[in-house]
This record gives sequence, structure tokens and C-alpha cells, in this order.
Amino acid sequence: MSDPCFEDVGKDTTLRNVCIAGDDGPVLDAETEGAEMTEVRLGIDVACRADHQASLADDRGEFIWSGWRFRTTPADLERLWAKIPAGVDVVVVMEPTRNAWVPLAGWLKARGARIVVVPPEQSADLRDYYNKHTKTDRLDSRVLARLPLLHPEGVRQVDGLGAAEPLKRAVRHRSSLVKRRTSAALRVDALVELLGPVWAEVLGAGTYTKTALVVLERYADPRTLKRLGRKRLGALMIRHSGGAWREPKADELLAAADETLELWAAGGLDFAELAEDIASEVRVINSLGAEIAAIDDRIAVLYQQADPDGIVRSAPGLGVTLAAGILGRTGDLNRFANLAGVRSFTGIVPKVDQSGLTDNHKGLTKAGDPGLRQTLFMAADQARKVDPTLAARYRRLVVDEGKHHVSAICSIAPVLLTRIAACWRTGQHYILRDVDGTEITQAEGRAICADRYKIDPAVRAARRRTNRAKQLKQRASRRRKESTTAAPATDSPTNHPTENVA
Repeated sequence: MSDPCFEDVGKDTTLRNVCIAGDDGPVLDAETEGAEMTEVRLGIDVACRADHQASLADDRGEFIWSGWRFRTTPADLERLWAKIPAGVDVVVVMEPTRNAWVPLAGWLKARGARIVVVPPEQSADLRDYYNKHTKTDRLDSRVLARLPLLHPEGVRQVDGLGAAEPLKRAVRHRSSLVKRRTSAALRVDALVELLGPVWAEVLGAGTYTKTALVVLERYADPRTLKRLGRKRLGALMIRHSGGAWREPKADELLAAADETLELWAAGGLDFAELAEDIASEVRVINSLGAEIAAIDDRIAVLYQQADPDGIVRSAPGLGVTLAAGILGRTGDLNRFANLAGVRSFTGIVPKVDQSGLTDNHKGLTKAGDPGLRQTLFMAADQARKVDPTLAARYRRLVVDEGKHHVSAICSIAPVLLTRIAACWRTGQHYILRDVDGTEITQAEGRAICADRYKIDPAVRAARRRTNRAKQLKQRASRRRKESTTAAPATDSPTNHPTENVA
């Protein structure tokens, strides 16, 4: 893949009059000849299956060469590295395209290059500025090579290698398994609804207990359940629930079976086939539960290696799972320039819209890892039940400012992460204090939060957010024009709704 345009560059750090592959004319003028290079930027447009494309620019943004195609193979990477002038600092700029960038960054980092990743949105916006109507891989690599010069605050040096870090990979895999188990449980809910609503009242819904799953896997057919009988069903429940469920629960379940048989007395539902479908989903839930338990053991070991002092876990209300989720998704908290950068990384910070004398905040940025936001939300919900300072803030937001639960927790979450980051950067454990600064234990904190900052259920109900489905149901239809609370009419409605007349 030799090109005469690149032969003059060689290994000398002195820039020569070279041309870009595929371009007409030289890149550098006579004034730049003889200038000494100290740093070059290698922009790489990473592809998952096709060839990568690379462009090399100096520290002033002038291209030395561009459009070099290669793959993630040792031979191609050696040829790419040979094209870079010797004795200069190499900054590699790329987008985190799936996991294809990880082995590429690992090889280049081992050669001494500094790896910088940029959000795809930033490079896309800059690419549109350069070429409004055409998208080419060569243009992408040129944009990436110039991005550190044009938008230096938009690039971030990579210390780790993302998916190559075992804790981060394990945490994300666990999140995926939990989502799949939740989906399987929702499918079980939908299938059990065919038997009638009383089954969900007896066995629960969504988060099924171990005993409920055993019953559904073996006896989802009401006829089989009736044949089992009260005595054997009660013994089964006692054995699998450790005595929590006994004969009274068996009586409820047998009554549910009677109601189902009466409901479908006229036929129309094949109980045996439905039981097979339910049993299949239950086996999926059990299999995913076993995988989650196994990966929890791995995460505990990996977290101990990443945080041997237990600094993240010292935050109130956090166990190993949530602490590992935070640390695995944020990485080393020392890599952020300041605590404001930590908060911004969460995406749970307001957007800023400034123009002239106006300064508006429109919702959250929601930038970055959505899994981190979910983990922080759960962590903040636990922490506000232990930390009086967070509980006081939560109560003020809900009671005094009229915020609903989700909004209040989203306000607390970045505060909690900021405190964890401050502890991490100083190497100290989280110190739990009352609102007056008195140091307290977690048991004392729980008692204070439950007693002093308890919210009236009536207030909580008034702050409860109406879900999207209810909002849509309250809208005026296309046939009717009467006013609703969800969509107030701009003019007076007619006395009679307009109907289609046959």
C-alpha cells in the first residue's frame, strides 16, 4: 500500500512538502517547511467489519497524509505505525465504535500513543460543518485528526480500555441479565392473566418468589393443581418457602384453580399448552437467576480488587452490587478534572440555554451511560433513607417545592456521586453526619430519617406523577372536543359532541 505522496515523510521529524492521498496539490506551503514537529494527531474512523481509515495531522491541523486504509491486524498496524514520523508524541483520536476500537486502542497505547475518544455526536456535527451533503470515511478521519485543535475541551484521554476492563464488563453484563429476567417475568404475568386475576393476587406479580415459581412451573394447569390436593400442595409450599407459605396459602391457590375452571367452563383455553408456556418462561427466569448469582460472585471479587479500601461502598445504603455498578461505570474518579466534571458525566444535570440576558435550564442532558443513571437512581433512593442530609433535601424538594419522587431522586443522585468522588480523591471513607454536622452511625441515620423526615402519604400521593398512559386517556379524542385536564380547550366546546352520522 505504498504511495509516493508519503515517501518523503519517512522517519524525519522535519515536515516536507507532502501531499494528501487522493488530493491535488501539497498540504504544506513553503513557510512550514523545516518546522519541527513535537506532536501529531492520528484520526481514525473505526469500522466494525470494513477497513478503518486514518489521517495524520500536525499540531497546527495541517495534514501530513490522509485516507490510509488498514485493518486491526498486526501487519497492518505495523505499516500504519511506520508511516508516523519518529520522535513525536502521537495522539490517537477515535470514536468508541462498539468494541472494535478496544483492540486497536490497546495496540497503539502499548506503542506509547495517547488515546482520546470523542462522542460520536461531536464529530458528526463537525463533519456536517465541513461537508454538508456528503459522508465519507476519509472525511471522518480528517475531522477526527483536527478535532483536538478545533474543540480541545470536547476530547477526553482514555486511561482504561472500556470493554477490556473486567469490572465494567461484568457490571454491564449483569444489567443485561436483570433486564432479560424482568422481561421473562412480564411474559409470565401476561400468561397468568389468562387464568384469571385471582392468581396474581395469590402468587404475586412481577417479582415472583421461589415458591411461586415452583408452583407455576409444575402446576400452572388448574386441573393438575386440583389433583395434587391440599395436603401435598401445603407440604410443597412449606418445603420451598421455609415455612412462610402453609396450608392457608394452599387453600387460596386451590380456590383460584376452582375459579379458573369455572371461568373457562365453556372451553376456549387449552390449560396443558398454557402450562407448558408458563413453565418454559419460569425455566428462563431460573436460569437467568442462576447466572445473576454467579456474576454477583465475580463482581464481588472484582470490586474488592478495584476498591480494596471499600470507599465507594462506605456511602450510606450501598451494598457491593450498587457500589460496583457505580465504580465499574465511572472508572477511576481521579481522571476527572474536577467534581463538576463528575456531575456532568452522569447526565443528571440540567441543560443550559443562555442567550443575552436569559439563562434557562431545560430538562436533563441525559448524556453518557444510561446504566450509570439507573444505578445512581437506585443508590440515591437507598442513601436518602440513611443519610439525614440527603433525607432533608429530599423532603424539601417533595414537600416544599412540589417535586415528585423521580425528580427529587434525580436531584439527589449527582450530589451523592459528588460526595463519593470527593471521598475517592482524598482516600477517605464516607462520613455520615446529621444536618448539624454531628457524626452518626448508619443505624442512627436510619432512625433519624424515618422519624424526622417522614413524608405524609397524602402529600406523596399528590406529588405522584401521572404516567403517560393515563395522560393519553385523559386527552380529548378527535371526535369529541370537550376540555380535559390533560389538554385544555382553547375555545368553548360545543354543547353536544360531534358524532359520525350513519
